[in-house]
Amino acid sequence: MIRYSLVCDNAHDFEAWFRNSDDFDKQKKRGLVECPECGSHKVGKALMAPSVSTSRGREKIALAMGEEQKKAMAALKELSKKMLEGAENVGDKFAEEARKIHFGETEARGIYGEATPEEAAGLAEDGVSFLPIPVFSDDRN
Repeated sequence: MIRYSLVCDNAHDFEAWFRNSDDFDKQKKRGLVECPECGSHKVGKALMAPSVSTSRGREKIALAMGEEQKKAMAALKELSKKMLEGAENVGDKFAEEARKIHFGETEARGIYGEATPEEAAGLAEDGVSFLPIPVFSDDRN
């Protein structure tokens, strides 16, 4: 999966996830990419800065959130926690285990772990259902 920073012709900035860069191009050509604020289909990729996480940067993000965003973040954290309850962490073997479950080679169960963008794209192409789960900065501290 790849995340793009996008901008519409009305200068509204937003982000969207795509399976790969070709997927963005195909969706844009079909008119499926639209600005969530104004509905414009005239959308392009914005310049993206590299994602560098520092404690100072996290403070800026936390301070920039209003009450509604803080509530949404708390709800998202709680949802993520519930999704992981009772699921098995298979680490970097996620793609392999997900395929085994999908094709009935092993018992069906909830699993989570890590996959490269290439592995995630391959799972999607094989019809394996999965969902990226956000990792919050305080989960890694």
